[in-house]
This record gives sequence, C-alpha cells and structure tokens, in this order.
Amino acid sequence: MAKTTTIGKYLIHRLEEVGLKHVFGIPGDYVLSFYDLLVASKMQVIGTCTELGAGFAADAYARVNGLGCACITYCVGGLNTLNAAAGAYAEKSPMIVISGAPGLRERAKAQLLHHKIRDFHTQLQIYEKVTVASAALEDSHMAPRQIDECIIECLRQKRPVYIEIPRDMVDCPCDAPQPLAFAKEVSEPLPLKEAIAEAAAMIKGSKNAAILTGIEIHRYGLQQPFLDLVQKTGLPVAATLLGKSVISERHPQYVGVYEGAMGRDDCRRIIEDAQTVLILGAFMTDIELGIYTAQLDDARTINAGSERISIRHHHYENVALRDFIIGLTKALSTGKNALKPAKKQAPKKLKPFKLKADNPCSVARFFERMDHYLEEGSVVIADIGDSLFGSADLTIHRGTEYISPAYYTAMGFAVPAAIGAQANRTDLRPIVFVGDGAFQMTGMELSTAVKYGLNPIVFVLNNKGYTTERFLQEGPFNDIPNWNYHRLPDLVGGGWGFEVHTEADLDQALK
Repeated sequence: MAKTTTIGKYLIHRLEEVGLKHVFGIPGDYVLSFYDLLVASKMQVIGTCTELGAGFAADAYARVNGLGCACITYCVGGLNTLNAAAGAYAEKSPMIVISGAPGLRERAKAQLLHHKIRDFHTQLQIYEKVTVASAALEDSHMAPRQIDECIIECLRQKRPVYIEIPRDMVDCPCDAPQPLAFAKEVSEPLPLKEAIAEAAAMIKGSKNAAILTGIEIHRYGLQQPFLDLVQKTGLPVAATLLGKSVISERHPQYVGVYEGAMGRDDCRRIIEDAQTVLILGAFMTDIELGIYTAQLDDARTINAGSERISIRHHHYENVALRDFIIGLTKALSTGKNALKPAKKQAPKKLKPFKLKADNPCSVARFFERMDHYLEEGSVVIADIGDSLFGSADLTIHRGTEYISPAYYTAMGFAVPAAIGAQANRTDLRPIVFVGDGAFQMTGMELSTAVKYGLNPIVFVLNNKGYTTERFLQEGPFNDIPNWNYHRLPDLVGGGWGFEVHTEADLDQALK
C-alpha cells in the first residue's frame, strides 16, 4: 500500500529538504493551520512587521543562502508581498511565496468571503505575472507534483514561485514524498564547442580584452569558476552595479563598478577601450549602462548569460553558463597564443582617511570613511538613491557580500533585507545604507531585528525628502516629515542611536 502524508506536511518536507532554515511572514486566519506545521518543523518562523518586509527579507535570505521563503495570508497579505516578489523576479532571486486561501468547502457555501477581490483565483492570476511557476493546491492527487514543479523551477530559473493552499486542504491526505529529482543542466555539445572556440579566438586575437561581470555569477554559484577564469587569463575585471562583489574587490585584477559615464573614469576607460569585452551573467539594464551612457558595441562583445550566448552577432542556445566559463578558461589558458596568468600581487590597499573633524559630513566623505570601516564579516546592504550610488565604490572584502535592488530599485528594501541576510548567517553583520524616504517605508523592521537578537548597523542618510526625485523634477511632493531617527531604538526597545552632523560626530559614532 502506498505511503501517504498530508499536503501541508508534504510542503513542509520539501522546504526542509531543499535546505530552508527560516521562513518570513505574518499569519492570518486562512494560513493559521499551515503556520502550526511551520512552528512544529525544523524551520524557524520569523514574524516581520509587514508582509512587504517579509518579502524583502526572504529575497535577501535567498541572495545569501540560495533560496528564501515568505508565508502570508490571502490577498491582504499576498498583495502586500507582491512588490517584493516582483523585485525578486526582475533581479533573479529564488523565493517561494506561500499563501493561505479560503477553504474549498466554504467557497461553495458563500461567495463573499473576507479578503476576496474579484474571484477566488484573482491572487493566483496576479502572481502568475511575477513568478516562473504557480499553483493552487486544490486537488490532493495533483498537489505533490505541483509543489515539486514549483520548487524545482524556483531553483532552476532563480526566480520566485507562488504556492497557494486553501485552509481545508492543509490536512488533506496525499502521496508521501519521493526523493526530489533535479535534472542537471547539460549543454548541447556542438553549440558549446563552437561558442568556446569563437569566443577564445576573438579574445586571443585582441590587443586588449576585459571582463564585465554581473548578477548571474552570484545567483548560479559560479564565483569559483569565474575566479579561476580571472586568475588564469590575467584579464582586468569590472562588475555591474547589480553584480557588485562577485569577487573580493581587493583582488588586484578588479577595477571597479562599470556604470558608463556615471561611474569612475578609470574603470570606464578599461572597459570601453578594450578591443574585446567578455560580459558574463550581466543584465544590461539602463541602470547598469549608466542611463544609456555606456559605450559597448555588440561587434566587440561576447555576452554570455544563463539563457543565451551572443558573440558579436552570432547567437548560441542550450549552452550552460558554467560549462561555457570552464571551457573558455581552458581554451584561453592553453594552446596557441594562451593568455598568461596575472603575476601575484598583494591585495589593494585603501588610501588613508584623514579626518576633518569640524567639517559637515558630506555623502562623499561619509562613504570614503565607511570604506575603512568595513570588515571581513560585513555584508553591505544598500537601498536606492545616494545609498546605492554612494556605496558603489566601497571595497567589499569577500565575494557576494553586497546586496542591493540595483535594477528594480524598490525603495524600502534595505532594512528588512538586513533581517533576511543575517537570519541564517549570524557570522555576517549587515551594514545598511538607507535614505530617509526609504527608511520611513520599512524602518519599523528594526523591531524585528531586536526581537530576534540581530544586530544590523543602519545608517540613515537624511536629506529630508526624495532627493533623487528632486534632481528629476522639483516639487513639494518630494518633501517628507523629518523624524528623529536616532531616537528609534527607544521606540523599538533595543539598540543605540546617534545623530551625525560633522565628521567628528561620525568618527565618535563608529567608535
């Protein structure tokens, strides 16, 4: 006789099997029975102040640990979480959103149940637009396969999925889980061989070449093969803003963040003057391209991502990015005209910071000082605006320890993201940069940090309004109330606050 379990226990088993240790969310009546199972599981439930905060935390958790999960109630919770799921989709972050829903039997009795919008599948239909797989677990025979397909697609495509469970289906019997089967990504041999050969010939035939790398190196765990390519070829490497910290930024071949004319000129020249640019795993968005100031001609680029490899104007499909990087490394470091590895050099050193005690603390000087403050265990989390662009040139000590919504640019990401980044990695200490406008959206999640004993250091860059928008169009709509941000630890019952005006104030606060 076939072994059985329940749909709720099946889902819990799969979440534990794929390595989740924490789930973020807020309970509601339609999801309470599933919450009971979460509390009884090996996972810890971290209750946030808002569903949006839960979504941002789950997104950051995924960026650090490889998979995240938010669990919320139907519609009033799910639609609050939607913006975070949309950002995770845009920036390829593997996040599972689990929502409760009205029971099937109660739907038959009454059409006007609380939280319902248009019909009972409205939330499911909305989430279909911002996920790579979605399912409503309304059939006990189909539920196990639906759960498996969602989780597999989440991990394969590195984008969010949505699972909706009616409350009267949580304890419904279903088949017990078998081992979860992942199909390994395999390249088609001939396209792989031809892509490697063409790319290697193009690079070897160039007077100078450079590497521009992006977010997919993070998402697909390709840091080590990428580092091997960098070191064996000796090529200089820059990162896009979304891909920042793909390797230690003290590495002697790292030249900075490329943002077209918006970034540092020395980094821009290295990329734009290269006869061949090898682009690996990068999203070429308007932000990444310095608001269209980048000068990157397709005729001199090799653009390799998870979905396609384009070399000049040739396109290769069904080639795994990992296989391409490993094969290209071998082709460039062996045989005729092999590139020479870079000579071993000491890590880059920062220029000394000379305190100007009585000077007002400008944004530029603030980030210059913060570059000296970062330590091995720091994970930098930047919100948008000055926080994002000011932190672009910080020197991140180790790979994958800079997190930002640099493409989707959702305000309010950083503070809840700090919760997610540290929840399963207490060896990391989040250093959070957030503007006053973004902080007013989600800063209450400091209360969550206090509740769970986390210790992010949050710098609120208070310019009294939406200053990035002021550069686009001035108006009273950019003004916001001025809070006493340094007094918030008194409100949330933990932590310590300090108001900084001068460089001496900042130095004292850091000490």
